Amino acid sequence: MIPQPFFIMGLKSVQFLLLITTIAIGCTSNDRINDELPFIDVGKNYPEAELNITDFADITYVHLSTANDDYLYKGSIQYVTKNTLVVYDYSSGSILFFTKDGTPKSRFNRLGQGAQDYLGASSRISTRILYDEDSDEVFVCSDLSNYVQVYSSTGEYKRKIILPQYTKGYSIVSFDKKSFFMFAENYHSISLGSREFRDYIPYTTYYWISKTDGEVLDSLKLISNEIKLRIKTDQFEMRFIYERLTKGMEGYFLCNPETDTVYLYKKDKSLSPVFCKKPLVRDQDPKVVFLNMVDASKYQFFATHTLLDGIFKDNYRNYYRNKETGEIFRQKIILPDYKGEYFFIEPGFNTRNYGDENGVVMELDLFKMKQAYDENRLNGMLKELVATLNENEDNNVFMLVHFK
Repeated sequence: MIPQPFFIMGLKSVQFLLLITTIAIGCTSNDRINDELPFIDVGKNYPEAELNITDFADITYVHLSTANDDYLYKGSIQYVTKNTLVVYDYSSGSILFFTKDGTPKSRFNRLGQGAQDYLGASSRISTRILYDEDSDEVFVCSDLSNYVQVYSSTGEYKRKIILPQYTKGYSIVSFDKKSFFMFAENYHSISLGSREFRDYIPYTTYYWISKTDGEVLDSLKLISNEIKLRIKTDQFEMRFIYERLTKGMEGYFLCNPETDTVYLYKKDKSLSPVFCKKPLVRDQDPKVVFLNMVDASKYQFFATHTLLDGIFKDNYRNYYRNKETGEIFRQKIILPDYKGEYFFIEPGFNTRNYGDENGVVMELDLFKMKQAYDENRLNGMLKELVATLNENEDNNVFMLVHFK
C-alpha cells in the first residue's frame, strides 16, 4: 500500500481518526481496491468522442470592454464573484475589475519591491488572486514570496499576511467569510557561500488562514513518496507544480499527483479519495502525471501530463468520464456557435471561476474568431458579438460556463 495523506496540526482527535479511516481506501497497488474508485488507466488508448458543451452547461459570452485603453490587457480572468470579473494583466502587472457585463469598474498596479507591493501574480496554472466582494478586499499571493498582500479594488493598501516559514503560496480560494484556503509549496533554505538557494520538499501542503490577521487555523499535508516531478535537459531543470486545488459543488478537489489520487475535501474537514490513476507514477518511466479534475453534473473532466527528460513540450492529454456509464474518452468538446473548433475543459487553466462552484471560465481567442467569422463558421450571439469587435484593438471573449 502506498503512503497515505495525513493531517499535521490542529485537528481534534475524533476528526483525525475519522479522516485516517476515510482516506485508507485511496489508490494502492491493490487492483481490487483501485477498482472501488473511478480510475484512468494511462496505458490504454482511449478513443476520442465529441461532446456538445450546451448539452451539459449554460453558456454566457462576455467581452471585457476596451472603450478605455487602460483596460486593454494581456492576461486572463483570475476570479469571478457574483457581480465582478477580476483580471490580471501579465504584461503590466495590473489588476483590473469589470462588471459581469464587461464594463470596466476599477484597476490598480502595485507591482514592485516595496513593503506594500506585490512581486507579481503571473502563474498560468494556479489562481493567485482572491477577491472578497463583501469586504472589498483583494488578496494577492505574490510570486516567489511567502506572503499575501491585501488591497481594496482601487489599490488602497490594507495589510500583509505572512505565510508559515519556508512556504511559498500558490492557489488561493475563499474557505468562508473569515478565512481562505491555500495550496502551498514547502522548501528548505540552503546557504552556499554568500548565496541562498531553495530546496523544495516534494509534498503537498494546504493551509487555511485567517483573512484578518493571518493566523494559521489548520493545515493538511499529503505525502509524496519523495517523488520529484521534473524535466531535465542539458541546459536546465524544470519543476512542475500543477493545479492541486480546484473548487467543486461539495468542496475542494485536492490533487496529489505523486500518489496518483484526487481527494474531495469538504468544509466539515472530511477527506475522501474520489479518483485514481494507474499504473502508479512511481513505477513509470516516463512518468505520466495525473492532474486535478473538474466535476460537472454528468461528467468528470481531467488531464494527464507526460514527463520526458531532455524534451520540454506540452505533453498533455485531456479526458472526460461519463459518470453514469463509467466510460472514459479523449476530450473533443464542440460549441454549436463556433463550427470547426474543438475545446478542452482543463483543471489547470479553466477553473478560474471560483465564484461559481459549478462552473468554469474559458477564453476564446479573438483573432481566431475573426477568421472564423470571415469563413461563416460563427452563429448566434457569438457571431453578433464578434462582428462588433476589432482583433487589433479589443480584448478576447470569455465564456462563463455553468454546468446544468
